[in-house]
Amino acid sequence: MSPARTNRSAIVEADPKEQYKERYERAKQHGVKFFPEIIYKDLIVSFGIFILLLGLATFVGVKPEPPADPNDTNYIPRPEWYFLFLFQLLKYFPGTIEWVGTTVVPVLAVLALLLLPFYDRNPFRHWSRRKLALSLMGASVVGIVALTILAAVTTPPQEEFTLAGSVSEEIVLGQDLYSLHCVECHGAEGEGGEITTVEGLEGVVVAPLNAPDFIYTRTDETIFNVIDYGQQDLGMPPFGLAYGGELQRGEIEWIVTFMRYTWDDRVEIPEEALAAGAVPELGPDEIPTYTVHIESIVRRTCLSCHRPGKKNNNYLMRDYDEIINSGDNAPNLIAGDLGSNLIRMLHREETDAGGPMPPSKPLREEWIEIWERWVLAGMPETPEDLPTPTPVAPEETPTEAAPMPTP
Repeated sequence: MSPARTNRSAIVEADPKEQYKERYERAKQHGVKFFPEIIYKDLIVSFGIFILLLGLATFVGVKPEPPADPNDTNYIPRPEWYFLFLFQLLKYFPGTIEWVGTTVVPVLAVLALLLLPFYDRNPFRHWSRRKLALSLMGASVVGIVALTILAAVTTPPQEEFTLAGSVSEEIVLGQDLYSLHCVECHGAEGEGGEITTVEGLEGVVVAPLNAPDFIYTRTDETIFNVIDYGQQDLGMPPFGLAYGGELQRGEIEWIVTFMRYTWDDRVEIPEEALAAGAVPELGPDEIPTYTVHIESIVRRTCLSCHRPGKKNNNYLMRDYDEIINSGDNAPNLIAGDLGSNLIRMLHREETDAGGPMPPSKPLREEWIEIWERWVLAGMPETPEDLPTPTPVAPEETPTEAAPMPTP
């Protein structure tokens, strides 16, 4: 063996770095080429990820949120899941020291990675020989995962928001919002009249919204601004979030769309919107149910007053149980009893539970009939609660006896 080779072997045995270089050179001799082997594998993996993302986007999708509204101070900004740990980290540096969480900690983490080759001089690659590095990395991963979980658990979810996909959906959603926020003053059909149930506005007469004098002479933008800003001089509060109200810009736009398509006879309302927003008609022998008939009437004519925060003797009508069991004079409805408080009030009678309902205008006769038939039927909640009709056996026609033979 030559002296040079002997010296080389001695150096390799003495220096771990040289041992690594020796193994690296041997591995290169029977390794794989970057092109095309590595490129081919990368293409296969990239294509698989693309197909996965395409499938998720097509069949799972992203939960819709309302359009960005700078006036909405109730919106809780939340980053994508892979940044949630930083989002959670900010909670531990509130107020004047927030800059520590937004600047100092991330910069130190990046510097730690950049300087890693300088302070981690361990030449070994096997995990059992790199306990310090693995411990630091493990602690970092555990911390990131823990902060991510904490952020996902402790941050309240965004309010549910429905995105309208068509004009018909906007009309129906706008009708629901109008019924909830506007009926008390403007009536279920925009007919206006004297206000009787809004504190501070009792006796005020409101002009109709469904009249050509109003709907023909106001643009959609004008109506939007009136709802958004309110009319303080006339007693109308603002409904836009930016001015202390409850409605987002998209929701106000739905109300405007509902008003335009419903009361402006120059605009044709889509058939599907008419069907979706109408109270289903009752057949001659049909038994009404809450989910099919009563809920639609309540949403259109009752819910604006009979919800929390309103003067209603604590009689709430947001769901089936509240209609039957809530109120200072509960029960206001008794199955089979047309003398129940609510039925009498629908007939414009004064009762211990209150006066005529709705206060401003009598309910349609056909809707009162639905209420009465529902009560007489036992107030079923869903069509599944209806009794199964008993099939009637056909009557047997008696057969004539055969004539006796004459002797």
